Amino acid sequence: MDTNIDFKNIWKQQTSPKPNIEELINRLKKFKNENLRKLILTNILLIATCLCIAFIWYHYQPQLISTKIGIVLVILAMVVFLLAYNRMFTVFYKIDNTQSNHEYLQNLYLVKNQQKFMQTTMLNLYFIMLFSGICLYMYEYTSKMSSVSGILAYALTLIWIGFNWFYIRPKTIKKQEGKIDGLINKFEEINNQLKD
Repeated sequence: MDTNIDFKNIWKQQTSPKPNIEELINRLKKFKNENLRKLILTNILLIATCLCIAFIWYHYQPQLISTKIGIVLVILAMVVFLLAYNRMFTVFYKIDNTQSNHEYLQNLYLVKNQQKFMQTTMLNLYFIMLFSGICLYMYEYTSKMSSVSGILAYALTLIWIGFNWFYIRPKTIKKQEGKIDGLINKFEEINNQLKD
């Protein structure tokens, strides 16, 4: 009876389910297109919001300097956020159908790093500037209200900003990280198989 069993050779001959490269490329295309649509929509919405705020400033002519500073802070928050966010355009346009798996993976790492920067540094800056701007803007109008109405207006605004910060933001970040991590894991798996 032969007791010399070549486990290494048997292991190599095993067929394990390999990720379908075409399916993965399609997932990557879908991811890229979704993110480009989000970029365009965000640009349209924030630019339209800035224009509306500028129109309100022009039409209603606020009297207090705090209101004007608030308006400038809100618009500046949106402009700074858009400038940083639009850097994602170049990252996504680098991803095309002619790249190797290694290049896809490198571009996905770039996307992940840029997303991390947007989710932490830029989003924090955006919320701080937006919050400060809104509070300054509201002062002129809430000072003309009764104390109860003024406090209620500020409370509702703070609740809305808090809801966005503590509920919507983490949920969105988790969803974005899940998508990019899933793609990165699949491309890493393929790269590791190609090395073997």
